[in-house]
Amino acid sequence: MKTGVLLFCHGARDPNWARPFEAVLARVREHSPDVAVSLAFLEFMTPGLLQAGHEIVALGCTHVEVVPLFLGTGGHVRKDLPVLIDQLSQAHPQVSWKVRPSIGEAAGVIAAMADAALLGLSLKT
Repeated sequence: MKTGVLLFCHGARDPNWARPFEAVLARVREHSPDVAVSLAFLEFMTPGLLQAGHEIVALGCTHVEVVPLFLGTGGHVRKDLPVLIDQLSQAHPQVSWKVRPSIGEAAGVIAAMADAALLGLSLKT
């Protein structure tokens, strides 16, 4: 069984918006070069999740972990993502698709955001 990872994010009209997500993609590839990993977008940018899903299956992946790069589990993750995963499951029934919790709910991400919020802040008592 070959595992793939789809990093799923919203997308935006401004191409600069994708830079942090591209950095995440590069870091995942650097740390796990044997894992097929792709960045997919809900809207405005390509590839979309369906295209990226088809491509990762074409690489031989039979188990795909979808990681929503969203700070919280809002409507896109609760409503849009399951529809897209269902379409991928129907197109590729031999593949196991697992959706992870939104990345912003991970304890390490919450800690990193809190640390970044406090960076450079001088508290005087």
